[in-house]
Amino acid sequence: MKTIAVIGCGSIANNAHFPALSKIEDVRIKYACDIILEKAEKACEKFPKAEKAIADYQEALADPEVDAVYVLTPNYSHYRITMDALRAGKHVFCEKPITVNYPYSMEMAEEAVKQKKVLNIGVCNRYNKSVETLAQYVKEGKFGKIYHICCSFRSYRSIPGLGGAFTTKAQAGGGVLIDWGVHFLDLILYILGGAKVKSVTGEAYSEMAKDMKTYKYHYMWAEDTSDIERGVNDVEDFISGFVRTDKASISLNGAWAQNVQEEEMYVDFLGDKGGARLTYGGTFAFYDAQTLSKVVSDSDIPNHYQKEDEAFIRAIGSGEETRSNIKHILETAKLMDALYRSSAEHREITFDSEK
Repeated sequence: MKTIAVIGCGSIANNAHFPALSKIEDVRIKYACDIILEKAEKACEKFPKAEKAIADYQEALADPEVDAVYVLTPNYSHYRITMDALRAGKHVFCEKPITVNYPYSMEMAEEAVKQKKVLNIGVCNRYNKSVETLAQYVKEGKFGKIYHICCSFRSYRSIPGLGGAFTTKAQAGGGVLIDWGVHFLDLILYILGGAKVKSVTGEAYSEMAKDMKTYKYHYMWAEDTSDIERGVNDVEDFISGFVRTDKASISLNGAWAQNVQEEEMYVDFLGDKGGARLTYGGTFAFYDAQTLSKVVSDSDIPNHYQKEDEAFIRAIGSGEETRSNIKHILETAKLMDALYRSSAEHREITFDSEK
């Protein structure tokens, strides 16, 4: 039996991790923690496996019974809470992104090694059945040489939590790229077999809600965190980029909000022997160049949040390095940082000569 504390009782906790952890038999959720105690109390009511609501995460870190913590808080606090937890001798599962920038991400990885603790990151798509299958196709050579990947994560007027933590750079670190793009770019690097970034160019825009009070939205995730009257919106709602890696090139377009009433959430893998379109979170179609046939993948997609949580619980018992260990996610953080740097400096960022 592993005893854990869940720190942060917002949307991702209630919609993903509390339900998943509640189904894992050898897990005890001793604490539900949130700086807004009422949220922690509601989590305990909704998920009976969560035993005690607290507002100060240090109480959980001081408890010798606690083996591990889940850090499910806004991006800016990932670094501080994770570092505190590791130094307190706890294993850590930290939701994506690792934190608000690459240097802090590196520090977190180094601290995990120093403390000899597991630090996994919430890149749930690495446990998606379609992603796993495509990664296996790459290993088997079904694509031949993959030369380019086209990536789209675009939606119609759906900026999340406008005016709140999602759109405040000091808290989130960025907008659509760090929120949605992290998942797409990470699964691409994973499917490619751990590609390394060589050069990056990108441009980011914040155009759709410059005046938050007049912004009309189609849908708003985490609307309970929005603060349109008094809040801040200083992150990108659109990003475009081109990436060269040691395995293939990548083009990307991402939009929280666009004035095109279409949702385009897919990744195209282009190889000389075959290609595939992966529908984000779902199935894929594989196109064989030799037979000109199309094969659609199995539509049964298991809950990847539960699979990544099960992997983390196993890892804290065995010490194994799973596919979502921070060591394997640092390249994704490096890529996102480079896209933001490229946009800010309006130039290509290269890594051939950089340390």
